[in-house]
Parts: sequence; structure tokens; C-alpha cells
Amino acid sequence: MNTTAHEGGYDILVAGGAGVDTIVRVPELQVPPGDSLSVPPVRDYVAHTGNGVARGAHALGLATKFIDFLGDDVQGQQILAAYAADGLDFSHVVSPHGTPRGVNLVDARGRRFSFYDGRHPAGLRLPRAFYLPFLKRSRHVHVSITGVTKDMYADIHRLGIPSSTDLHDWDGVDAHHRAYALASDYVFLSAAALHGRLDAVLRSIVEQGHARLAVATDGAAGCHVLQRGDEAVRHFPAVPPERPVVDSNGAGDAFVSAFLYALAKGRPVSECVLAGSVSGAFACTRAGTHTEFIDAAGLRAGCARATTAQG
Repeated sequence: MNTTAHEGGYDILVAGGAGVDTIVRVPELQVPPGDSLSVPPVRDYVAHTGNGVARGAHALGLATKFIDFLGDDVQGQQILAAYAADGLDFSHVVSPHGTPRGVNLVDARGRRFSFYDGRHPAGLRLPRAFYLPFLKRSRHVHVSITGVTKDMYADIHRLGIPSSTDLHDWDGVDAHHRAYALASDYVFLSAAALHGRLDAVLRSIVEQGHARLAVATDGAAGCHVLQRGDEAVRHFPAVPPERPVVDSNGAGDAFVSAFLYALAKGRPVSECVLAGSVSGAFACTRAGTHTEFIDAAGLRAGCARATTAQG
């Protein structure tokens, strides 16, 4: 078990979701004829959902703590080296199952399809004695849906700490995702798999669980937000990227980290959405997963430009 000390409290604790992505660039997201294809260099990136939120929040200046399992392997060492270089406060428990990995196919337009190896067994959980001291010093906790974090919610609710989660491309039905959706105060997800059920799924999250608000991101179509007490889902337009889109890996995590940053600063929901949209658009213009993060000055400038453009 590896731990580090932090004299003050944490603006955000990110629990779970560290790993390594192997990015394979392909002409299109389908299997070509034959049995092989030459592609650009295949690269490994420190990645996964918790990594994106934690490093994004850290880059924006929030006092950030990140915790997870890591394997005692090459991928684990790559992650530790990256966090040391970033100055990110990270603690981990060594997992005998190794460090989670993913293989992402990315096409010429920046779209992706991910294969996640899910090597942690279903019953693996972060030990309470490990996470509780960090949780007690945190003003917000973001809980990744990797399964190892599931048992944290009893303590999160007991301590009254606001929480968030990202359900990614949840279909609105899967029970694993639903458990996180109903236990969190701020719920993020992609609209990709909802197929005309978006309003109903957002309403179920807010009405059946703890959620103060639910946000469904929808790529170039913007995002959809339902707050507790609102009668209707609100739509917000997307912020156009300022450079060509090359890779959508990490855009959702970038949206979440900037949204939570604005939320921590006490900004209204509309400004939190704008911050998330600017950060997500920024991520889409960078190749690879979580290779560059927008900072606070860049976010302010991007939000100002977007506000002017929207009139």
C-alpha cells in the first residue's frame, strides 16, 4: 500500500479509474478485408476515466487526490512516473490482477471504439481503511464506475460529502451503472446509447436517486441537463473546437473535470456546462488519451470566446 501526506483538505478526491490505453489509428471503425493492416505507430498512454478527471482537475488548480488499485507491472510504473511528473497526489493499493488496460481504435475523424480488459474481478474493492482517511478530508468525491469503488457510498453519504460519477455510454438499464447513478449527487453520461430515451433516463436518475442534476453529453449536438425541481430537460449547444478534431478520447473526462471545477468555484449550472464544453472541445483537438489538459487561464479565455460567439 502506497500513501502520501497532504497537509490541507482536498477540493476533490477521485476514486478509481487509472489504467493504460493502447491507441491504434485506423482508417475507419470497421474490420478491413484480409488479416492485417499497416497503421501509424501504436502508442500507450496513461489513461482511463479517473485519470482524466483527476489530471484535468489538477491542471485547473484544484487540490486533487487520486486513489486506486495498480498492478506491480510495467503499466503501473508508467502511471506512477506520469503522476510524479505532473505533481499529482496519488495513492494506491497493489493489485495482484495487474493494471487495467484498454485498446482504443481511433479513425481519421477522431471517433473511437474502446476495448476495456476489465481485469479486476467483480468483487474487488478499495479497502475502507485505505480510502476513509482521504475521504474525510475531501470536499467532493468523484467515483469512477470501475466496481472497486462501489462500497464507498455508505461512507460518502454518512459524511455528507457531495459526489459525482460518469456513467459513460450507459443504456439506462444496466444494473452496475444504475447503482452509481442513483447514489451520486452529480451524474454525467453520454447520450450515445439512449436512442430516444434521453429525457426519461435523466428523469429516472434525478427522481429515483440522490442526484441534484444529471448531464448527458451529446458530442457536436451539445449536452442535456436536468436539475432536481426542473420540469424539463434543458439543452445547451456545443462549443466548436478551435482546432481540427483529431481524437475524441478523453473528451468526456475533460468535460467532467471542468464542470466540477466551475462547480467548486460556486458558478451557476450554465457556466459549469460552458466550462465543461470548452474543456471537452479542447481535448478533442489533442492526439492520444489525456495527453494535454486545459489550465484555468485557458479555460477562462475559451469560455470568454465562446460566450462572445454565442452572442
